[in-house]
Amino acid sequence: MTARPNQPTRTSRDQRFNMRMSSQQRHLIGRAAAALDKTETDFMLEAATSAAERVLTDRRWFALSDDAWARFEELLDAPVPYENDLRDLLNRPTVFDR
Repeated sequence: MTARPNQPTRTSRDQRFNMRMSSQQRHLIGRAAAALDKTETDFMLEAATSAAERVLTDRRWFALSDDAWARFEELLDAPVPYENDLRDLLNRPTVFDR
């Protein structure tokens, strides 16, 4: 199989994933895949993989430049700027103290 232009070479596929969908969903996916000159399988794999990466990125990956990462570490290591705020808040009289 030859790779299509502007498409990465495929990795080996050794798993199956079956799903049920409506005929309208199947038609929509087929039209979108054809518009991008992709097979329905390639279209679905790319869409699902992209969505999965977006979900997981928010939870565990940081994609920062070296400068941005260094600044992020500085902020994490810096002392808390308002260290007495919580203490002050807890020492204030509440509505129940009146």
